[in-house]
Amino acid sequence: MVNVEAIRPKLSDAIDTGAFRTFLRQFRKNRLGILGAVLVVLIAATAIFAPLLITHDPIQIMVGPRLAAPSLDFLLGTDHLGRDTFSRAIMGGRIPLLVAFASLGSSLAVGLVLGLIAGFGPRWLDNLLLLVFDTIRSFPSIIFALAMIALLGPSLASVILVISITSMPIYARVVRTQTEAHRNSEYIAAERSMGAGTTRILAVHVLPNVIGPLLILVSMDVPAVIAVEAGLSFLGLGVRPPTPDWGAILNDGYNYINATPWLVIAGGIPIVIATLGFTFLGEALRDIFDPKLRKYL
Repeated sequence: MVNVEAIRPKLSDAIDTGAFRTFLRQFRKNRLGILGAVLVVLIAATAIFAPLLITHDPIQIMVGPRLAAPSLDFLLGTDHLGRDTFSRAIMGGRIPLLVAFASLGSSLAVGLVLGLIAGFGPRWLDNLLLLVFDTIRSFPSIIFALAMIALLGPSLASVILVISITSMPIYARVVRTQTEAHRNSEYIAAERSMGAGTTRILAVHVLPNVIGPLLILVSMDVPAVIAVEAGLSFLGLGVRPPTPDWGAILNDGYNYINATPWLVIAGGIPIVIATLGFTFLGEALRDIFDPKLRKYL
């Protein structure tokens, strides 16, 4: 009788303390990865504790200090309505992170399920799902986003829905490829011979092997989602005023750039920091978990 336990990979083996210590040791050697982790923690902490960090009400309109220069009262000056730019930049980080994690989380969940079905299901179903994935990916993302928002109306829910739909096929294809690679493995054949059902095989054996690459892919997609959300808000198709948002701050800065540069700086610098942080962190995780790539680097 085949000893299944001897040939199948175990989830506990992937997360044991020795493997975790090895991961930390390799991660500490990656300086850009450490920098990325610090920037990500900084952005996340700022968004979480934003109500404690702001110095003024970010939507309060003040008649006097419009387009004011930075001062002790207004650290990054004020906008054309007299609102504190620093407070709006701090609170504005909540929307991009909410959109990124909500949209990528939903697209990851749907893509994971559909990818497992495509990779482990019958061939006709695999071909049908691939047709759906390719159809969605055939539309340019920006054009698709503009068309969907034109139909649904500009709102936070519309932005999340658009990003979720356009991101889902990527994750589904990755899961499908990984699932097909494990489908004909010896431990899967042994499990089937012992009467294990499809649900158990997928949940216990296939899923732990495909979730790692997905998490790395998600971490590297966060900057792109933040940029898309900021771009839609810049065009007036994202969250509605007076909600603080980095893209909306950039739009105000563009309109009044001849009067003050501080709005552009307040809206642009956080986007740059978030993009660099998640990019460095994602690349570090990829280098650690991809032995083939690490070999050639």
